[in-house]
Amino acid sequence: MLARLGTRQGGPLRVTPPRRRTRGVGLILLGLLALPAQAEPLAIHYLERRIERPTPLNNEDPIPDDEGLKGAELGLKDSNATGRFVALKFTLDSRVVEPGEDLRAAFRALGERPRFVVLNAPAEDVLALADMPEAKGTVFLNVGAPDSRLREADCRPRLLHVLPSRAMLADALVQFLAYKRWTRILLLSGPAPADALYAEALKTSAKKFGARIVAESRFDPQGGDTRDTALREFVLPTRGPEHDVVAVADEAGAFGANLVYNTAAARPVIGTQGLTPAAWGRPVEAWAAVQLQSRFRRLAGRAMRPIDYAGWMAVHALGEAAVQARSTDSDTVAALVLSPRFEVGGFKGRPLSFRAWDGQLRQPVFLLWPGAVTATAPIEGFLHHRTELDTLGPDEPESACRAFRKPG
Repeated sequence: MLARLGTRQGGPLRVTPPRRRTRGVGLILLGLLALPAQAEPLAIHYLERRIERPTPLNNEDPIPDDEGLKGAELGLKDSNATGRFVALKFTLDSRVVEPGEDLRAAFRALGERPRFVVLNAPAEDVLALADMPEAKGTVFLNVGAPDSRLREADCRPRLLHVLPSRAMLADALVQFLAYKRWTRILLLSGPAPADALYAEALKTSAKKFGARIVAESRFDPQGGDTRDTALREFVLPTRGPEHDVVAVADEAGAFGANLVYNTAAARPVIGTQGLTPAAWGRPVEAWAAVQLQSRFRRLAGRAMRPIDYAGWMAVHALGEAAVQARSTDSDTVAALVLSPRFEVGGFKGRPLSFRAWDGQLRQPVFLLWPGAVTATAPIEGFLHHRTELDTLGPDEPESACRAFRKPG
């Protein structure tokens, strides 16, 4: 429309030319000019050691081959969506090493001194990479190894742990038992080294929170099929002094699922099966977690698992640090992530942060059974002078980690 008709005010009809709308256009142009220039992308690497896993019992779904990687990919999407508003961009280079292959060679292939590596590998691999001369200056984010020793005597500087340790998981579980006053524990462990580590974490937590291991036994499923014999097989190893719960340490899932309802006495099963402590799980929905669950399912076509969550959180934390610093300079981002003032959201109802004394991410732990979240630890009533989150896992005075301590 080139002109507007005027109104007749006691004279001839006048034609009023249109106003030039230059003010709004000028403001838009000034706003575009004010945007920061696109910085170099922050390069994030994902490195995984694939491990061989036993065939699941009871026709359960196997652990996905892309567990962890899909979480990191979603973290990249979310970080780029947020970074777009401040002209920041992120990239993810992923490499998966098969069993028996050289993980250190895969690290060297990442390029010259990669700065940020999300690492999904067993504890031995984590230490081997962290101790490489070529890794000096690299920030590793451990998303796959729950071993408490990596946060204790075997900790390393610039090695952060996004996955909760076994100590944190056990503390969450025993806090719940103490709250319920189910403090008498009969402990049944499998034969694998990881089962022994899980059992040891439960014993430590029991002492910490006033529970008792009233009896302990081992069960080796080799040579039999507990799906057929569970009714008889578990009577003897779960018979003992009066107890409130049966705790099972069976990280590979070789028999624990069949222990439920097959104990000698009618007692709840807790631990690696039954009521299970975990960083994440399918039933988690509170604090807008359903949004994260939905985005992950669209991306991966399956439910988000604990290592997926850790992979997402690792990349998300780096992206959030870059956004807070308004920079993708690797030194700037590393300094913020490693600083005590850094906090990041994680759909868990409170800000999360890395502990200054061992590099572990403070976070709530969910107590899950397949249908629901039973509770969230830290449990009400367990207090701490800094944050209740530090009641999960070793506190600073108890920590054997020295790598993060400043000289003098």
